[in-house]
Amino acid sequence: MALPSSQLLIEKHQQNCCTFKFVKKSPAIDITDFLELRKAGNPVIDVRSPAEFEAGHIPGACNIPLFSNKERAEIGTLYKQQGQEAAILRGLEIVGPKMADFVRQAKALPFKNQLLVHCWRGGMRSGSFGWLLNTAGLPAATLTGGYKSYRNHLLDFFGTAFSLLILTGGTGNGKTELLHHLQQKGEQVIDLEGLAHHKGSVFGGMGQQEQPSSEQFQNELFLQMKEMDISRPIWLEDESISLGNVFIPHPLWNQLRRAPLVRVELALPLRIERLVREYGNFPPQMLAEAIEKLGKRLGGQHAKAALEALQQNNLTEVAAILLVYYDKAYQQGIDKRKELLCYEAAYDFFDPEAISEDILKHVWKTSN
Repeated sequence: MALPSSQLLIEKHQQNCCTFKFVKKSPAIDITDFLELRKAGNPVIDVRSPAEFEAGHIPGACNIPLFSNKERAEIGTLYKQQGQEAAILRGLEIVGPKMADFVRQAKALPFKNQLLVHCWRGGMRSGSFGWLLNTAGLPAATLTGGYKSYRNHLLDFFGTAFSLLILTGGTGNGKTELLHHLQQKGEQVIDLEGLAHHKGSVFGGMGQQEQPSSEQFQNELFLQMKEMDISRPIWLEDESISLGNVFIPHPLWNQLRRAPLVRVELALPLRIERLVREYGNFPPQMLAEAIEKLGKRLGGQHAKAALEALQQNNLTEVAAILLVYYDKAYQQGIDKRKELLCYEAAYDFFDPEAISEDILKHVWKTSN
């Protein structure tokens, strides 16, 4: 059944609520309607504590916490020791002086038709906040099941059967740049490394912003993929299940490992040159620490040689040594998925525009 348009949803909720100004209880909507209204330009208010919000939240949500981290802990302890009634009364004592400010903050949000409110389970926190906004004349709806229902919906979504194409190739082949050029040509692309703020290897966090939590990474990934046409191919880079400290959801990861592969390989001197240009400006100590982390996998002799070359500022030699390890590990992974290769090509130049055109010409020719 097709989703109702955002306008129909808005009209439906307006009809249900009559005149918002006199509503004593905010309308509750399910996650599908909630996301549709969000997409239409209605802001999301997350009333959970700052710590809950930081751990993971709906992208673009505004955090107006009913309780601070300390207050939430206090009420939780009171609930366990003295019961629900004592916890509720203490909660009212805390929230009372804040109510006017809550309304002012919500009123400042540039909402289109109504405000969308949620807490963790869709219980008292969001219910009371929604009631307050509606009482103050601000149209608000709450999310049935709260943020938990959003997370459950997200995990179910990643089990959808997607049409995926995986761009693969050894370290230094410019896969991320190629993905961006494919996107410019109208292809659907997900940049996992961009979302994770990490390039996957022990060097992958250098020059990157602080990583999001795994939960937040998945939240961002979900909303990007949800906007795509799942009947058309979606391009992603070949990645391990983890990128630094974040993890690709298992249902999606399983599909990535079974998806067709498009392999691009640049000539070794070009790859070395690209890696030196990309990592050569980082402090030598930072590079040395990364090499030391690879010590066992790289082998004592190779690790020692790489560190000596680094001390001599011979970055070309450092890159060449490291590529021996990375290429071996990459080839072992590719050998397990040989049957998935739908196109592969080697280039002695790096022109992302020309290579992306070549990829598309051959991939669509093969698929047809």
